[in-house]
Amino acid sequence: MQGGQIAFDEYGQPFIILKDQSTKSRMSGLEAQKSHILAARSVAQCLRSSLGPKGLDKILVSPDGEITVTNDGATILQKMDVDHQIAKLMVQLSKSQDEEIGDGTTGVVVLAGALLEQAEQLLERGIHPIRISDGYEKAARMAIDHLDAIADSFPVENLDREPLIKVALTTLGSKIVNRCGRKFAEMAVDAILSVADLDRKDVSFDLIKIECKTGGALEDSQLVKGVIVDKTMSHSQMPKELKDVKLAILTCPFEPPKPKTKHNLNVGSVEDYNSLYKFEQEKFCEMIKQVKDSGATLAICQWGFDDEANHLCLQNELPAVRWVGGPEIELIAIATGGRIVPRFSELSSDKLGFAGSVREIGFGTTKDRMLVIEECHNSRAVTIFLRGSNQMIVQEAKRSIWDAMCVIRNLVRDNRIVYGGGSNEISAAIAVAEAAEKNSSIEQYAMRAFADALESVPMALAENSGLSPFATLAEVKSRQIKENNPRLGIDCMDKGESDMKVQHVIETLIGKKQQIMLATQLVRMILKIDDVRSPGEGDE
Repeated sequence: MQGGQIAFDEYGQPFIILKDQSTKSRMSGLEAQKSHILAARSVAQCLRSSLGPKGLDKILVSPDGEITVTNDGATILQKMDVDHQIAKLMVQLSKSQDEEIGDGTTGVVVLAGALLEQAEQLLERGIHPIRISDGYEKAARMAIDHLDAIADSFPVENLDREPLIKVALTTLGSKIVNRCGRKFAEMAVDAILSVADLDRKDVSFDLIKIECKTGGALEDSQLVKGVIVDKTMSHSQMPKELKDVKLAILTCPFEPPKPKTKHNLNVGSVEDYNSLYKFEQEKFCEMIKQVKDSGATLAICQWGFDDEANHLCLQNELPAVRWVGGPEIELIAIATGGRIVPRFSELSSDKLGFAGSVREIGFGTTKDRMLVIEECHNSRAVTIFLRGSNQMIVQEAKRSIWDAMCVIRNLVRDNRIVYGGGSNEISAAIAVAEAAEKNSSIEQYAMRAFADALESVPMALAENSGLSPFATLAEVKSRQIKENNPRLGIDCMDKGESDMKVQHVIETLIGKKQQIMLATQLVRMILKIDDVRSPGEGDE
């Protein structure tokens, strides 16, 4: 048998002797649990300093020298080179929060790290990990019920932009783009409201395109009610601006028909060559005539066409754009109300899209140009056009605007909110601690530890803002209990006001509940692992 051999004991019972057991590594019991907790806490500690509006950025250098500067938790963990199995689970935790909510990726990892830190102290006191896990589950349910109780509803149906802009500003407060926070918040809100279906409470991100271009300042970013494609007119002498345009959207190439299978074409004489050339010319002219007869004034083609076809398009005064990608073709069709046509013979006037303006725009002293399709038939399709001094700034701006749009999307789906600045965590921690005192089982220790872990978020906010974490938390917590006001939080911006409702620091309830649920689920899973077997150096 491969990897071992069968032997028999004195009673004739078979057993297997495995080879190379000395090279295997194994951890079990408390040692394994402490190793897991240490790995998870190390990841959480990396992100802790990036939490909040005064959080610090991280610089990440990829193996090929590409530089990323960000304080987005999901991006930091995604680009970190993590080997430990439990640390990889923390990366997946942040990714789950990013995919489901789009914001709160740093907070969920910090909370998970704090829960594990508290669990380690309970394990050392001899409490069984299953009892800790069950206590955490009870505490998480109580915290979520308490958040439901203190949540406020938020007006979205009346299309009042200002409250939504204030929510987006909270999200953008910790980003590099916060100096242009108002402009980016307005862009995010306008983009979401343009594509939102308020009756179904749904937002289709497929209708929002984010286009980036280096050069210029962040302030030059804009929201275009239409589509921007990184293409130009196929011929330099074609008009650069068209009005009241009827678009033929084609997925068939401007080229003569040819068999789908392999074939050879032998040209044996000048007459054969001339007849072939004449046939190609006739086909090109026929294709252009079919486009012109349909009433189209601009052809947008998914495929390329050679110089001959390009020249004939110019001669016949048919502006054209070639090599437009599949997703862009679909977005143009949605925006202009046109149909994507796979054959020239199927082209008709009712399949054309309409745009009030199609124009080329240039950038600085470079020859880079892009095509802007505006005043479309369907104004729900929009493009966010981002500018920045370099690729690093542009990519961070893209991540920031995406987070802001996700938060507004969450409000359209569920318009309940809680107030930020750590106020909801402090309030939930007080409620869980009170419930723990009334619990007569050993799980009260885990519930009390859960309450302490919730307080790690406001403590991190205070620490990152240059405040004394313990003193600030103690003051805010005592005021919350004395005034019975769950909106009191950490004054990170030093405005002299702790009421987060007055400061307009707002978070979505669905995002905060998701943070607690995901962090608790992961911590429970880690606590239940007590044995790790891994190959040794010789087996890797």
